[in-house]
Amino acid sequence: MAAAGQTKEQTGHKNEKVGEVVSTKMAKTIVVEVTRRVAHPVYKRIVTSRKKFYAHDEGQSAKVGDIVRIIECRPVSKLKRWRLGTVIRQAVQVGVDHPALEGTADTRAKQTVKRK
Repeated sequence: MAAAGQTKEQTGHKNEKVGEVVSTKMAKTIVVEVTRRVAHPVYKRIVTSRKKFYAHDEGQSAKVGDIVRIIECRPVSKLKRWRLGTVIRQAVQVGVDHPALEGTADTRAKQTVKRK
């Protein structure tokens, strides 16, 4: 018998997948692309197959480019059958303004040349 003081949450045998977030444009929904490498059934070559999953992100913590773990759950909407588990690796922020890089943005001086 389980002790009454145990706080371990029972998750059962839910499917888990790891993939990259490709879209966060919907409210509380992320699109995760899961890639896997499998042998082709006829040619026996290694092929990369990709599939997109819609996952529920309650806290809207995932950003585009993050590597996340999604866990199977009950249907939340017509397409969403997954929820965000954890963010494994955060994406690199591109386009962040840094004061040290301010002067090096435009290195070419524009010159106008008059021709006769």
